[in-house]
Amino acid sequence: SSQNLSEEFAKAARQLKKEAPRIQFGKIDVTHQQDLRKEFNIREFPTVKFFVDGSREDPIDCKGVRQASAFITWVKRRTGPSTVLINSTDQAEAIIHADNLAVIGFFKELHNDSMEVFCETARDVPEMSFGMTASEDVCANYSIQKNTVVVFKKGKPVHNEVLEDGRQNKLDLTRLIKTFTLDLVTEYNLETSVKIFDVPVENHILLFTPTNSETFNAIYDNYKSAAAEFRGKIMFILVDTNETRNGRVFEYFRIREVDVPAVRILNLTSDAKYKMPADEVTVENLKEFCQSYLNGRAKLHLSSEEIPEDWDKMPVKVLVGKNFNRIVF
Repeated sequence: SSQNLSEEFAKAARQLKKEAPRIQFGKIDVTHQQDLRKEFNIREFPTVKFFVDGSREDPIDCKGVRQASAFITWVKRRTGPSTVLINSTDQAEAIIHADNLAVIGFFKELHNDSMEVFCETARDVPEMSFGMTASEDVCANYSIQKNTVVVFKKGKPVHNEVLEDGRQNKLDLTRLIKTFTLDLVTEYNLETSVKIFDVPVENHILLFTPTNSETFNAIYDNYKSAAAEFRGKIMFILVDTNETRNGRVFEYFRIREVDVPAVRILNLTSDAKYKMPADEVTVENLKEFCQSYLNGRAKLHLSSEEIPEDWDKMPVKVLVGKNFNRIVF
């Protein structure tokens, strides 16, 4: 909520006043400052923007940061180095074991495009520690031979991403790394919904199923296997159809009891919905569905009731979603 964020923002301001007095914090109620709302194109609340060197042109958006500690890290990485330079294995181990999540960039040399992309990514992901190294000894210790980003969770490596020089997209890397703040499959509820939308992955796949059904474990295992393959590209979400508080989600996707288990993909940007053509929730069917969606081959799913048999009998025609486009346009 705005109130919550406002408190965390104030907490960060108090802390940074001691550590970095040059950084000023301000709060604007845009209901009374419509000209500022218009100038900075504020469309959602709360919005946090960072102004650099006294310029009101192109402030930097601070998105999805909700904790005071993450605010402080975000600001520090914008005003100073975004990653720690690692020179020894001991130093690497200290970073890897300090927090729940740590990201280390291993590079052949410290001045190349891949490293730039890595440092930029670190600025946008303040929820975890970032370190980088070009030390041959440190790379050898972790058996790394190419420019590689490794994500560590609770001290153990959980993902290796080889960086292709100059071709690695910063947004793709940011998306991938941010997904590690969530589980491989995230169960939808009031608490996780905020975190789900904070991760900048616009493609969401949702499995609608009762979690107490006899087939649940097998289906869930298949879903998790597919999730590992599309990490950073499609976010995998589980919706328990026994949970009455999820009613609005079922309504939005028009899911009825007879439909479950059901699988849908939602594109957050276009609001387009896609239905998995196969009924069985197998690893193969899930992979095929995800791949066809990413390749632009999946068919749009238009939620609609069936076309009534007598829709054309009267002077005023009966239109539903399935015949609307054809008749009207």
